[in-house]
Amino acid sequence: MKIEPQHVVSLTYNLYVDQDGTENLVEKTTEEQPLTFLFGAGQMLPRFEENLSTLSTGDAFDFRLPAGDAYGEYDDEAVANLPKEMFAGQDMPEVGSILPLQDNQGNRFQGQVVSVVEDAVIVDLNHPMAGQELHFTGNILNVRPATPEELSHGHAHGPDGHHHH
Repeated sequence: MKIEPQHVVSLTYNLYVDQDGTENLVEKTTEEQPLTFLFGAGQMLPRFEENLSTLSTGDAFDFRLPAGDAYGEYDDEAVANLPKEMFAGQDMPEVGSILPLQDNQGNRFQGQVVSVVEDAVIVDLNHPMAGQELHFTGNILNVRPATPEELSHGHAHGPDGHHHH
C-alpha cells in the first residue's frame, strides 16, 4: 500500500549524524519496535514525511535532511542564564545534564547545562541535533488506513491500531 495522509506508517530507520567527519549512528528502530506514526498529522519533521511520500510497503529509503529542514541551525543566542535560586533546596545540576524547563507560555522544552558559574546555571536551549544534517536509512514495513479513533486522536495507536494496556 502506498503512503498517503490519513494512513499509519510503520517503518524501521537508522539515523546517522556527521560528527567530525564520521557518520555516527544516533538512533535506531527495529522490526520488533518500529516507528509507527499517522502520516500527515504533523508529528514528524515535515521534510521527513516529504521524503517518504512516494513510497509503499516494502520500500527502502535513504535520504539526508540538511539542518535547516531538520532541527534548525545552531543558534548561539539560545543560551539562558538561570539564577541559582531556581535550584534552591535541590542539588545543583551538573554540566552536561538535561533540564526540563518551561517558558512563560507553558511550553515545555529541554536545555543542556553548559556551565555553572557563581550565581547562575548556564543552559543551552538548542535542540541536541541543531545544526546537524540528518541521514536516514530504513525500510517501510507496513502502511494501512488509520482507524476512525486514530484520526480523531491525531496519532497512531501502534502497528496494529489497537491500544496497548
